[in-house]
Amino acid sequence: MALTLNDVDRFEAARPRLEAIAYRLLGSASEAEDAVQETYLRWQAADVGRIEVPEAWLTKVLTNLCLTQLTSARARRETYVGQWLPEPLLGGDPMLGPADTAEQRESVSYAVLVLLERLTPNERAVYVLREAFTYAHREIAEILDISEAASQQILHRAKKHVADGRARARTAEVDGAAARRIVEEFLAAATSGRTEPLVALLTQDATAIGDGGGKVPARASAFEGAKAVAVFMRGLFKPSRAKQDLVGGSPEVYVSAANGEVAILAVLDGRVIGVMCPEIGADGIVAFRSQVNPDKLERATRRWAATDHGEPTLKAAF
Repeated sequence: MALTLNDVDRFEAARPRLEAIAYRLLGSASEAEDAVQETYLRWQAADVGRIEVPEAWLTKVLTNLCLTQLTSARARRETYVGQWLPEPLLGGDPMLGPADTAEQRESVSYAVLVLLERLTPNERAVYVLREAFTYAHREIAEILDISEAASQQILHRAKKHVADGRARARTAEVDGAAARRIVEEFLAAATSGRTEPLVALLTQDATAIGDGGGKVPARASAFEGAKAVAVFMRGLFKPSRAKQDLVGGSPEVYVSAANGEVAILAVLDGRVIGVMCPEIGADGIVAFRSQVNPDKLERATRRWAATDHGEPTLKAAF
């Protein structure tokens, strides 16, 4: 039956929350938008007047669509060219969702989104619904058609996997101003032409990985160890004609924010061509994860164009 204007308005009011849930579950803004649109089609086809709690119904439909998507995504990622990394969201993007608590902020951080890829679909769903959106286990049980006890056990396992990953990185909570200073020091060191200042900012077991999706050159395996990462970063920020020809010019570099944390953006002619997300631990920079696949930067470019971003930190990088 046809939706009334009130039914459409009710769905649109729920859309931001649904998109934020789907993004955390899928790690992809475009796939999250598709899942929410499919949820709308299910809403449109349903007998809405008989749905007692629309928000619960919508969340259940969306979550199960995402679980199906996650299962198929695992198979697709086995044939993905190079390293698969989540799609970064720039600061202020509504798809980032709630950020009132430490758990909510952590659940959408780039480092944790990478860790969530290691969870089973059910573990990821329970973790996201509970930690980021504070659903009760009774509600999660109804959404996933499991028992409350099972929901609690799954959350325990999921949190342990995430905590173990964070512990291995010795991640410390660093306030935004301190993180920004560290990243600015990193850029100064990376453009100095020397590896020693870079090594001093990195943990001994630091890593660097990038996702080019087969469309932009990116090494499939990670650079491992402070010296290897420092040499790579020194070369990355060293100007060269070959790199300028590859990207079509000399991009500007900004210290900005992605997924609620400090990030380094490379922008060329108003187009975001790279987002580097550093993970900062108690002993220094633990990891660099760089998204350079143009398909995963379209939303970032739109967001960039709609915001005031000030002057670049580096005006002529590469």
